[in-house]
Amino acid sequence: MITNDIEKVMNQWLDTDCLHKDEIVVIGCSTSEVAGHPIGTSGSTRIAKNIYEQLAKLQKQTGVHLAFQCCEHLNRSLVVERQTAVRYGLEEVAVVPVPEAGGSMASYAYKQMENPVVVENISAHAGIDIGETMIGMHLKAVAVPLKLEQRTIGHARIRAARTRPKLIGGHRAFYGENPSR
Repeated sequence: MITNDIEKVMNQWLDTDCLHKDEIVVIGCSTSEVAGHPIGTSGSTRIAKNIYEQLAKLQKQTGVHLAFQCCEHLNRSLVVERQTAVRYGLEEVAVVPVPEAGGSMASYAYKQMENPVVVENISAHAGIDIGETMIGMHLKAVAVPLKLEQRTIGHARIRAARTRPKLIGGHRAFYGENPSR
């Protein structure tokens, strides 16, 4: 059931055509919520693995950079590949996420990445929140909700968003043919 839900979400997200090469996508995920338990109570490496595998496919298809949000015990810091941190000038912090401090998803992602680092902040172009983990602090200033048909993964509610540049200048300003991008 969970794998089927994840596949549906990933396909619907791809259909929005809002994920672009070299953009950052933040992922917040409570594997406890996916399993039907309160956030932070029943983390699951198995669920993290299922979700990570689908996100890795999404990354391969789109060329985005993935950033996995840790839990509040690590101040919602993020796991990224070192090349992502260097490319975007992100400051590394000294911590390694574990299931008890960082969460099952972030700790699993850390172990799967080629050269992972943890950074404190990010301004992502898009994101998905699986289980109400509060990713908003890591999205660029103008977040636009995506209305995906698949609204849950397992028992966890999901919310996805893309971002767009701020529209400035008032009624005289010209924003081009496609102001949402």
